[in-house]
Amino acid sequence: MGTTSDRPDMMAMLLDESAAAAAAGEVPVAAAVTGLDGSIIALAQNRMRRDANALHHAEMLAMRAAMQRLQQDRLEGCDLWVTLEPCTMCAGAIAHARIRRLYFAALDVKAGAVESGVRFFDSPACHHHPEIYGGLSEQAAAAQLRDFFAARR
Repeated sequence: MGTTSDRPDMMAMLLDESAAAAAAGEVPVAAAVTGLDGSIIALAQNRMRRDANALHHAEMLAMRAAMQRLQQDRLEGCDLWVTLEPCTMCAGAIAHARIRRLYFAALDVKAGAVESGVRFFDSPACHHHPEIYGGLSEQAAAAQLRDFFAARR
C-alpha cells in the first residue's frame, strides 16, 4: 500500500467492504489501518445502526482494533484509509492516534472535517497533522453513497 499503484487496490477492497455495510443497512463507509509495510492491521465498516452506537464510525472502529492488535495507545507510523472524508469526531481521533497518513475517497461536504467543513487539521488547536491524500476512487465512493441514500428516499 506504500506505492501509488497499490492505492486503487486498497480503495477497491474498501469499496467492497462499504457495499457490505450498505447491505447491512449502514451508511456505506469502510476503513483500514495499515502498517509501515502496507499490511492491513485492522479493517472495519460503519456499525452505528447494528451496534446502536453513534460512535461506531468505520474509522473509529478500525483505529481501535489496530491499537488493540498492536497493544499501543497510538498508531504512529500507521496509515488510515477510508471511503469517505472523516467527520470532526474521527479527525480528532486521527490526531490523537498520531496517524501518519490519511487516505480517503469521497468528500463529505455536509459533515467532512478534513477538506470540507471545519478543516480540523488546519486548526491551531490540532496538535498532530497527518499527511492527507483525498480523492482516491472518489467517483466510485460518491456513487455508492448517492445510490445508498437514493434508495432510502
